[in-house]
Amino acid sequence: MKKSFGAKTLIYPTPVWVIGTYDKGGKANAMTVAWGGVCSSSPPCVAVSIRKATYTHGNILERKAFTVNVPSSAQAKIADYLGMVSGRTVDKFAAAELTAVKGDKVDAPYIQEFPLILECKLLSASEIGIHTHFIGEIMDVKAEESVLGENGLPDILKVRPVAWENIWDRLLKSERISDEKNPYIHYRGALACSCSRTKGSPGRSAV
Repeated sequence: MKKSFGAKTLIYPTPVWVIGTYDKGGKANAMTVAWGGVCSSSPPCVAVSIRKATYTHGNILERKAFTVNVPSSAQAKIADYLGMVSGRTVDKFAAAELTAVKGDKVDAPYIQEFPLILECKLLSASEIGIHTHFIGEIMDVKAEESVLGENGLPDILKVRPVAWENIWDRLLKSERISDEKNPYIHYRGALACSCSRTKGSPGRSAV
């Protein structure tokens, strides 16, 4: 028998992405989000939903661009930190000892230390309740050579991305559970970092 929970966002996991932007003065900022995903294959686009109260919200509207930075499971604590403090009061790149690199295709910074990067040009912004839904056209994808597979493309088994479980406010990392002979059953969710969230889950604080 199924139990009904009503209208809630009880769907998981969701990605853990770090959105890179510049503010009006050119300071680089990074914000962790979980409400995001691919929304078009032609043109290639991603969408992220961000609250108006965030510093990143204004930066995207100002610069018409953002980057999506995908952390590895080893960087889960860094991603968590970037979603807990606000760029209005903290230089998060300096505090987290990260390197901001100006994008080649868009007016936004990416994180040098993260393995997979998308440079995105803002296509549209629409209001959905308490969030703004930003759609960005992917102008370039960058990946560390160390995470490329035999076909020359990024390999999820090497990127080892982090996921978000919004029910319990937990970051999940990927963990190998089978041998290389079975490519279909390689990973399970494993708790990587469980921190008290006084400012809410990714995308909900003024970051």
